[in-house]
Amino acid sequence: MGNLTFLTDGQADAADRFVLAHGAGAPMDSPTMEAIATGVAAAGIRVVRFEFPYMRQRRGGGRRRPPDRQAVLLETWHEVIGCLGGSESLVIGGRSMGGRMASLIADAVGARGLVCLGYPFHPPGKPEKLRTEHLADLRTPTLIVQGERDAFGSKAEVGGYALSDAIRVHWLADGDHSFVPRKRSGHTAAGHLAEAAAVTAEFIQSLSHATRG
Repeated sequence: MGNLTFLTDGQADAADRFVLAHGAGAPMDSPTMEAIATGVAAAGIRVVRFEFPYMRQRRGGGRRRPPDRQAVLLETWHEVIGCLGGSESLVIGGRSMGGRMASLIADAVGARGLVCLGYPFHPPGKPEKLRTEHLADLRTPTLIVQGERDAFGSKAEVGGYALSDAIRVHWLADGDHSFVPRKRSGHTAAGHLAEAAAVTAEFIQSLSHATRG
């Protein structure tokens, strides 16, 4: 553990802070992460990105490694939150795996909110292996931004899951797990990333407004 490096966007004194974790395969500065982070920051929110140990090692010239064990991923999340002064003022979340790991600790750490960008409800092609048990009782206000055609959980599938009333799902028309739509849909990947960033910013700001009363 240790050796954390943060990538930040937005003003340091912003009232709202969003901690954004990457997914299993791409680093914190991938084009998708960059688009989300800069889009959210443009709304006046401080966005903080970090990487899990396996991705930091990959960046350092090591061989391409699979994600760390869940215990290590969760420990990293706790370390990041501690470095940022605690979770009460933070909205936490991330892309796919990063968002899922955040969802596992959100209630326990008392996060202000949770944002999952492409939640992996199940492995592709294995709808019986659900990763939703903890989502039924989740108390943290949560936004899930999901492509309608996501192989990890499509709109047709997710509609049948037992999810907490604290969870709101925003659907991106014809999007896949990376939010990419088919050309014939009339939508674009860039448009969906902009929409994902906008709805994320609106959600974070709504939590802040509710807290201030």
